[in-house]
Amino acid sequence: MSINRPGRPGDLPSAQVLWARWALVAVLEATTEKERRAHHRTGTWVDGTGLHLDDSGCTWWSLTPRGEGRWVLFGEDESSGCKWHEPPVDLLAGAPAWLPHQELADLLEGSELGCVYWFEDGAWARAPYPDTLDDDGLDCGMSRFADRADVLRTIADDEHGATSAADAETLLAHAENRRLTPELLMSLTRDPRWRRRDRPAMTRALEQAGLDRR
Repeated sequence: MSINRPGRPGDLPSAQVLWARWALVAVLEATTEKERRAHHRTGTWVDGTGLHLDDSGCTWWSLTPRGEGRWVLFGEDESSGCKWHEPPVDLLAGAPAWLPHQELADLLEGSELGCVYWFEDGAWARAPYPDTLDDDGLDCGMSRFADRADVLRTIADDEHGATSAADAETLLAHAENRRLTPELLMSLTRDPRWRRRDRPAMTRALEQAGLDRR
């Protein structure tokens, strides 16, 4: 799945699928050491507020469930021109009341927000953009999860540890169907480069992300 520049709501997979793909990467990266970092955490992870991605440089993102089939995706990639556009793009125009408005307003005030998308009634939406906006950062930030082939390549690389392309497909299919058990997870992965798998942390992340529900 390709993402336009600027992004369009239809470019994204459903929030449930996006969550599963993102969460699987977070599970494969989970370590007890990283869990203990209260501040300046980087990489991909899940916690009590949702899923997060931060490369400690040009991109950061969060996907947060808001109950009743509602989700909000927000973040920033350096490619976003929303806050530099004249006039600045109102990223919350038409936004529903259930969004975390105070959190988003604080990010906007600090010039830390590049785009906001929300999911409700089975579809994504966002504020309207002017025709003169070139990019909102969605492509550079989320193409890694929107494109299933990209996800498969990631979880099979040396940093994430799926034992083969076929095992990567099995892991992802089970994650997307919410039936990925800790036993299957460990049987289809190996130690990534430079570290050993942290089974307790991976299991905690798996359960927190809800990928093991039957």
